[in-house]
Amino acid sequence: MSRRTDHTDTTSLENFLRPIAEQFGCDLEAAEITPAGRRRLLRVLVDRDGGISLDDVADVTRAISKALDADDMMGDGAYTLEVSSPGVDRPLTLPRHWRRNISRLVAVTLTAGGKLTGRIKSASEQAAELDVDGTMQTVAYADVAKAKVQIEFNRAAGNDEPAADGTVEEN
Repeated sequence: MSRRTDHTDTTSLENFLRPIAEQFGCDLEAAEITPAGRRRLLRVLVDRDGGISLDDVADVTRAISKALDADDMMGDGAYTLEVSSPGVDRPLTLPRHWRRNISRLVAVTLTAGGKLTGRIKSASEQAAELDVDGTMQTVAYADVAKAKVQIEFNRAAGNDEPAADGTVEEN
């Protein structure tokens, strides 16, 4: 009996790929297969504290490709493997996403209906501390409906303060 099954469902695919990403100290953020003409596109997102370099992405890509070929997970059909890190437009949905964006400006929509924009000062497993117009505010993740990092232009690297002209692009 062949061990090969249809692993195109997200859960099985992520369960297969997660330990491979973890070998490189990375978290598997997402994995999905989408049709792309006669082929399929396997898109894998990985990240880790401190960020991920292009060399890291190349190492993870080689390991995933080798594991997929050895396991015949993708079957006989042609596919393209794409491994990358999440972009800044990725929603903050897990405590690690908040932690990795400390000092960044975020826009938060609360489940109760309110909205706020502030700079992440700290993040725990249950909540983040935001500086909202000079006032510290604790936001529990359970109270967040949506949160996204805001792209800031003219902000010096390593500077916790926005540019003098306050130029900010909101998503």
